[in-house]
Amino acid sequence: MQRPSLIQTLLVQALAVLTGLVAGAVLIWVTGGDPILAYGGLWEGSFGRAASISETLVWSTPYILAGLAVGLAFRGGLFNIGAEGQLSVGALVGAWAGFAIPGVPWPLHMVLALAAGTLAGAIWAGFAGLLKARTGAHEVITTIMLNYVALGVTGYLLAGLLKDPSPFVVIAQTPKVMESARIPTLLPDLRVHWGLILALLLAVGSWWLLFRSTIGFAIRTVGLNPSAARYAGISIGSTVVLTMAISGALAGLAGAIEVLGVNYYHTPGFSVGYGFDSIAVALLGKSHPFGVIPAALLFAALRAGATRMQFVSQIPIDIISVVQGIILLLVAADELVRRVYRIGGRSPVASAERTAEGTVARSWGRLE
Repeated sequence: MQRPSLIQTLLVQALAVLTGLVAGAVLIWVTGGDPILAYGGLWEGSFGRAASISETLVWSTPYILAGLAVGLAFRGGLFNIGAEGQLSVGALVGAWAGFAIPGVPWPLHMVLALAAGTLAGAIWAGFAGLLKARTGAHEVITTIMLNYVALGVTGYLLAGLLKDPSPFVVIAQTPKVMESARIPTLLPDLRVHWGLILALLLAVGSWWLLFRSTIGFAIRTVGLNPSAARYAGISIGSTVVLTMAISGALAGLAGAIEVLGVNYYHTPGFSVGYGFDSIAVALLGKSHPFGVIPAALLFAALRAGATRMQFVSQIPIDIISVVQGIILLLVAADELVRRVYRIGGRSPVASAERTAEGTVARSWGRLE
């Protein structure tokens, strides 16, 4: 079959999003709601005002970084399902560096805290990569289990050793990070911060790494065909560990930025599922760094506008999760979209997704 053009691929993605929104509108109407009023509130809460746009951009920052993390692992033929845990560990360590290291001026303190969170995420994910490289343990299983470990350890530390000692704080959270460790805002009176710029720069950096560097070539080669990569002299095990470590570093940085740029402290409920949603963001963006950005903006807009939608229309914000699920379903089954809208050319499975599926079926033996 003829391979679809880039325009056809983008059209299919856009139609999948549109169909998901239409399905959500139908569901709202069937249940007695007003879809026009609901979507009007959604637009107002996400793009209707300067403050709304700011909130959408704030939400998009962790989505971009976590989406890049999952997408990069997909390119290497790996399912990193542990972005939520890596994000949580990065946030915890970043917060600790932000309040426990006194006497360091800005911006050095901020850079140290960001680096600490990034390193924590890299180590956490790299451990899963090491298990796969040395024992054949599947990364889907290990990263899922490491999610529970990360969230459990984080909750334990936040309620004990790292809990804010102030008598006025009754919930489990860290002390607030110092001013010297905080990420400044881009505009006065708005919450959007310089972490967004860093996320966009890292999207460009991820593209360069994957498609213009020797390391990226090794990652993509191992993801496409491990046997060919081994024949070419590429160390499969080392590449797997490196891929997972880079992926975890991006997720850990997402958590650190969320703490240092938005909340200024870490608490168990700081993440609303960024790590799990990042899987959908990476799939919607076809595991391409530049595709992840609009996908992240879409998910951020849906999340940012959900509260306003519920306020003006009394429609539960759970409808947003339904819309996201339908969009993801249609993206995964894009052949259905092509048939419904009669778009020519049968869609081949994207290389990253095809590789990831092959990885699930791959044997549990050693990689080297």
